[in-house]
Amino acid sequence: MMPAEESSPASVVRPAAAVEVCGPRWRIAVVGAGIAGLTAARALHACGCDVRVFDKGRGVGGRTAVRRAPPFEFDHGAQYFTARDPRFAREVRAWQSAGVAAIWPGRIGSLERGTWRAGSPQVRHVGVPAMNAVAKHLAAGLQVTTETRITRLARTRRGWRLFADDASGVGPFDAVAAALPAPQAAELLAGRSALAEQAGRCVLMPCWAVMLGFEQALPVPYDGAFVRGSPLAWVARNSAKPGRSSEEAWILHAGPEWSAAHLDDPPDRVIDALRAALAQATGAELPDPVHAAAHRWRYALPSVPLQVGALWDAEARVAVCGDWCQGARIEGAFLSGLAAAERVLGTGGAVADLAGPPGAGP
Repeated sequence: MMPAEESSPASVVRPAAAVEVCGPRWRIAVVGAGIAGLTAARALHACGCDVRVFDKGRGVGGRTAVRRAPPFEFDHGAQYFTARDPRFAREVRAWQSAGVAAIWPGRIGSLERGTWRAGSPQVRHVGVPAMNAVAKHLAAGLQVTTETRITRLARTRRGWRLFADDASGVGPFDAVAAALPAPQAAELLAGRSALAEQAGRCVLMPCWAVMLGFEQALPVPYDGAFVRGSPLAWVARNSAKPGRSSEEAWILHAGPEWSAAHLDDPPDRVIDALRAALAQATGAELPDPVHAAAHRWRYALPSVPLQVGALWDAEARVAVCGDWCQGARIEGAFLSGLAAAERVLGTGGAVADLAGPPGAGP
């Protein structure tokens, strides 16, 4: 456990059927504004906590990211999500009602050296008008500070203090939730919580993403495919998703092994290699793109995802969550964020329903 300098005199949480925070409001810091972090923050806010969210990026969303290069648009991170768990299915229906998510009726299957096979019917959802719309919806009404990389935690008499790159500190906080990729969570918590060692054992594989824009539609009869026998793992016609620009935009995701082997390749070389892989996989003669870019996701997929919901250090009052804690999907990120909120509140059960309007709470 973390060697505490002195215990923080935080108020006690006594969850009831309505999940109430009793006494003075707990101050909670959430580090990371992806789906897991924002879900945890929304749940804690709805239960009466005073929550601050910090993220190093320019906006919220993590890997529910969008890149715009007019007239093209690319969801270059997470591609879509499914809803199996009843709690997540209820939340997705709320997102649809709010107009920030829609069903993607794309033609999805598998692809190998020019042969495409339709996949089993499955309901897939996407954010509208881009994947990060869901994250923006979750962030509404929360205190979110972007472009701030939290690099260090310190335990004081009054609670946790967080320090950024510029050495500025903020706090105190009664508890901290680290909604980060496992290696980053391990680095932040090193020497502060035993959770650092647990997070450090989780290996996350990289993913190179290439974005291609064309002046004409590619001559293929599908919108997305899981690719076999190729450096590619997934390709998708981003412009086929609801709410997107109609300009022909494709996303190519390399497989984890290829991405790891070419982790430090320059973007131009990655673009050339994956363009060639796309031509080979489709078996079609492809036009030259009028736009091409690459993005490296260093921490994309866990080699062996956990199924623990969230990690919790009760003595240190530190939670760790992320999609890698619960199955490596957007649904897993959402469920992990809920689990982190439950650990902080000590409910051992369900937190308040998040399907209300953004910013709803006490």
